[in-house]
Amino acid sequence: MAASRRLLAIADDLSGAAEVAAALHSRTTRSRVLLIGRPGAVNGGVARALRPRHPGEATVLDLDSRYRPATEAAEAVREALRLSSPDENAPDALDTLVLKKIDSLLRGNVAAEIAALAEGGAGVVLAPALPIAGRVVRSGVVHLGGVALDESDAWRAETLPPPASVAHALGGLPTALVPLTTVRASRRTLLTALRTAAAAGRVAICDAETDADLDAVVEAALAEGPRMRLVGSGGLALALGRHLRTTLNAIGAGAAPAATGKRGAPAADAAPAAPPAEMAVAAPPADMAVGAASAAASPASAGRPVLVVVGTAEPAAAEQVRRLVEDGAVHHQLPLAELLSGGAPVRLPPLTAPVTVVSLGTPSGAPDPAPPHGAVATDTAPLPSPRPAPETVTPAAAPGPAPKPAPGTPPTPASPSIDTADHTGPDRPDGQTSKQPEAISGPAPKPAPSPTPDTPPTPASPPVDTADRTEPNRPDGETSKQPGAVSGRRLVLGLARVIGDAVAAHHGAVDLVLTGGETARRVLDALAVAELDPVGQVHHGAVHLATPDGRSVVTRPGSFGDPDSLRQIVQALRPHSTERKVTP
Repeated sequence: MAASRRLLAIADDLSGAAEVAAALHSRTTRSRVLLIGRPGAVNGGVARALRPRHPGEATVLDLDSRYRPATEAAEAVREALRLSSPDENAPDALDTLVLKKIDSLLRGNVAAEIAALAEGGAGVVLAPALPIAGRVVRSGVVHLGGVALDESDAWRAETLPPPASVAHALGGLPTALVPLTTVRASRRTLLTALRTAAAAGRVAICDAETDADLDAVVEAALAEGPRMRLVGSGGLALALGRHLRTTLNAIGAGAAPAATGKRGAPAADAAPAAPPAEMAVAAPPADMAVGAASAAASPASAGRPVLVVVGTAEPAAAEQVRRLVEDGAVHHQLPLAELLSGGAPVRLPPLTAPVTVVSLGTPSGAPDPAPPHGAVATDTAPLPSPRPAPETVTPAAAPGPAPKPAPGTPPTPASPSIDTADHTGPDRPDGQTSKQPEAISGPAPKPAPSPTPDTPPTPASPPVDTADRTEPNRPDGETSKQPGAVSGRRLVLGLARVIGDAVAAHHGAVDLVLTGGETARRVLDALAVAELDPVGQVHHGAVHLATPDGRSVVTRPGSFGDPDSLRQIVQALRPHSTERKVTP
């Protein structure tokens, strides 16, 4: 990759965007995260912000599109591509390398967003494996710890069953499987396979089981130039980061600058330049990762309080919170009824403790569930998924016959056009759209799996409303709801307002630890934070970022981290903020 080439990375949630930025950021490759909202809500200021500040800089966009309708997600991708190269006649218009970050479990609007990427004849190389987390792709099927995705309970919070294969997740998009034997063959053989798929208008789905496999995919794809667009999980982003560092080191690219304040000068308590990202790539032991992130924290930040916000449905988070409280953190559980009532706002006490943890309380009237398989029982409630009802996305026509859909795939309409208007019927309890007279039934849901150590307890009442019935004319984006239903989106918005008020009421800066991509995005929206610079990683997935005025923000997916994850993050930000009371 030439030093002048621009790199645009697009993610569908904030934790994914942070993960990509950390993977790409090093002393030879700079990166930053921009938080972009709904499509159509951008302006010239966003277009200016997308212009790279340094040669070879990676701009990572959080489109906040995972829980949007599929047509909105596709249009957000198109708009990001347009904004990154507004003038098709500009010398660098075709010199932008595009990486699309998707969930390694294929959640989100994968089909719609890849269809948008492929428009205009661009080749698409899809490699969703994440070896560091035990997620591999064999024969075009995602496996978790050796179990096929559709036989696991990884989609337990979703409204649909998991796809049987990567191709199934893409609906009717034309695909071509690149098997592991081809991935591990010569670069010429792999490149030929990718070129053949692109020429036929097919998405190349690459098997991968190791980081070396992903390295081979990146090397072959980049040999074809920026017209070959990469799509994958954080594992592919790490492979791209390794490739760029090797390439840019060979041409003597300069070191990344330190984080800067709003006016471009170093912030008083901004974090120093990021350590080499090889530290994250190599997946060092926890104590090494904590030490590296701790070294990045400046002395000026030592007196600031840390506010940990746990807005995740993962049961492992309860044990993570318990261990942090064990170390002396103050824990506040927010009552769900008050968050949803729309009455008097919920207020946190002043942030006087070095570390404060905020989580969600148990729904009113719900029985106390038994802890799964010996986990520590708490009052933390699962956070409902704001997943909208599914939409049918029609791919653009491609040369050659389209492959037969996998069993259970809804039929594809004949028209290749995509209706981008919002026809969602806000008063319909099923969340279906009013543009089709008949609903298209997908595969029948599988029976609920037996509880596992990773399965959150499900309260008997109240019911959880996961359908997206957003009323487009309501400024708060809240949904109309059924009596007694718990809206995941309204819960997250309520949680974000509480955090925003607490931070605003505090005299001085507050550092944040945000678990769950949806929670992280809503909280930063409430605080009007629209740009972040990566500093380093505490552990895989826990990314330390800095705001333009030098505050620390650590984001982490809800499913990541061992029981000491939050403890490690806080120790990284404040090495002496809590005193260990009990050593397990």
